[in-house]
Amino acid sequence: MVDELEGISVFLAVAEARNFRLAGERLGVTRSAVSQALQRLEDRLGAPLIQRTTRSVSLTEAGEVFLEAVRPSMRQVRDAMQAVRDMQARPSGLLRIAVSSIAERFLSGTLLAGFMRTCPGIKIDITITDDEFDIVEAGFDAGVRLGEVIEQDMIAIPVSDPQRQCAAASPAYLQRNAPPRHPRDLQNHACIGWRPRPDTAPYRWEFTENGRDFDVAVDPVLTTNDMGMMIRMACAGAGITFGMVETFAPYIDCGELVPLLEDFCPPFPGFYLYYPRRQRQPVKLRALIDYVRKSGRS
Repeated sequence: MVDELEGISVFLAVAEARNFRLAGERLGVTRSAVSQALQRLEDRLGAPLIQRTTRSVSLTEAGEVFLEAVRPSMRQVRDAMQAVRDMQARPSGLLRIAVSSIAERFLSGTLLAGFMRTCPGIKIDITITDDEFDIVEAGFDAGVRLGEVIEQDMIAIPVSDPQRQCAAASPAYLQRNAPPRHPRDLQNHACIGWRPRPDTAPYRWEFTENGRDFDVAVDPVLTTNDMGMMIRMACAGAGITFGMVETFAPYIDCGELVPLLEDFCPPFPGFYLYYPRRQRQPVKLRALIDYVRKSGRS
């Protein structure tokens, strides 16, 4: 088997460089060694692969066929060898992640703190953003976002349980105003809305009734891009707000907020760590992927 494979990397180097000297420099061997290895390969195959003149190096018809057949396989072999080397390497470097502002479990710190203890050589740079953009083009290694808005060509693994939204208001507000019984009743209430940027319309609150999804375009008395502000205003009795139950849970548990319209808010797939589909992921990203998967199993 060793004899059969001998010379293939030399042939690829010559085929790509179209020059024996340059191929030798790339491989770290002499021009003579390149010529001898190639000659032995041609002898074993029983056909010339390279046509040499004093001025040029070109592939024969057999060489073209051989090149198309072996180049993908050799690339896979090199990737496999690098993957094994990477397994022995200590994960290090800067990991840049774009995270949705409402990804509570990921941002709570527990998951990230555990990962940082496991991989102390990795530094993490997190950008909190609700903008939708190409993370690869923007220079991020990965992102965390709701599964329903992740591009189909990305790989995604869950970092949260299924999520659910609901409306919420303070007991004081509900003492002054009858609670809405149907989402359409929100038109008669003071609402606290959200939008990602000043140049976008407020988020339309999403509900489900009898298996049919619909949304309500509320007319907020206050709009912000900060969930913390929405919660503080709702707790202060300024109106009804809308968001993830997981985000509201601490305030609901202590009685500062009361969940509303829960019958119209079924669960849906939650947040995912997503990253581009590559044949070989960077070691630092692979370390995070493996840790998230292990944490999910735990």
